[in-house]
Amino acid sequence: MNVIESKNLTKSYGNFKALRELSFTIKENTITGLIGRNGAGKTTLLKTISGFYHPTSGDIRVYSENPFNNLKISSNLIFIDDHMVFPPGLNLGDLLKSAEYFYPNWDAELAKRLFDYFDLRPKMSHHHLSKGMKSTFNMIIGLSSRCAVTIFDEPTTGMDASVRKDFYKALLKDYIEIPRTIIFSSHLLNEIDSFLEDILLIKSGEKVLHMPVIDLKEYAIGLSGKTEAVNQITQYLEIIHQETFGNGSSYTVVRNIFPDSTRNEMKKLGIDLLPVPTDDLCVYLTAKNKGGIDDVFNRG
Repeated sequence: MNVIESKNLTKSYGNFKALRELSFTIKENTITGLIGRNGAGKTTLLKTISGFYHPTSGDIRVYSENPFNNLKISSNLIFIDDHMVFPPGLNLGDLLKSAEYFYPNWDAELAKRLFDYFDLRPKMSHHHLSKGMKSTFNMIIGLSSRCAVTIFDEPTTGMDASVRKDFYKALLKDYIEIPRTIIFSSHLLNEIDSFLEDILLIKSGEKVLHMPVIDLKEYAIGLSGKTEAVNQITQYLEIIHQETFGNGSSYTVVRNIFPDSTRNEMKKLGIDLLPVPTDDLCVYLTAKNKGGIDDVFNRG
């Protein structure tokens, strides 16, 4: 079952198109990573799915309904980001008690256990918390709400590494216990690809790819060796990324489409075949050019 369906979704601000004819579907009870550089349109997309924004054109459906100003959808969906604002007159303890009135599946026991584990105190005020502690509290709200659609937009802002790891573990454990549809937007793909099932990669508001993480890990391959030999192999291929070095060698990333016979030929030419980390691949696929930062300093 498709929980989210987007068809030619476009969102414009004046002459600027934040989203450009995006079409994709997200299935029920999956964890999807929304990946893209700053300004790619990730937050605009998530807020459109959440019903905060109305599309300029195209269509977005959540459980087959238009999410914009839709109370039925909003009661089954939660959007968590680092800009959440709560009533200043309520402390953290009050906010946890109030949450059960907004979310029908609210798990008060889970919220208390997470609250205690992360050493938060009921009398604290949300607006007085550090950035990392705000993100931690917001995460508790997101997990404990047990909403059918749970959206995390860069939820780990300000968290230190140990807290991020605990958050990822908590999310995965709770998802296994209570499956739901989760969308997780982050720049730290190398930290989260272990629990993601699918990746939706966007660039300048357009879809670059949408596939299972397991397929993304096999999507490309890196060729490292003498530039002449590497160029011989890749001359008719679409190059995703390429770097040259001063010693006459180069590193080139291409689609992983080589049969075993070609791989054997490359090894005879002294070319090393290297796996491409998923976070590096997403950076390469969303870059404006095929080279690296070294090209800036190349005066040749």
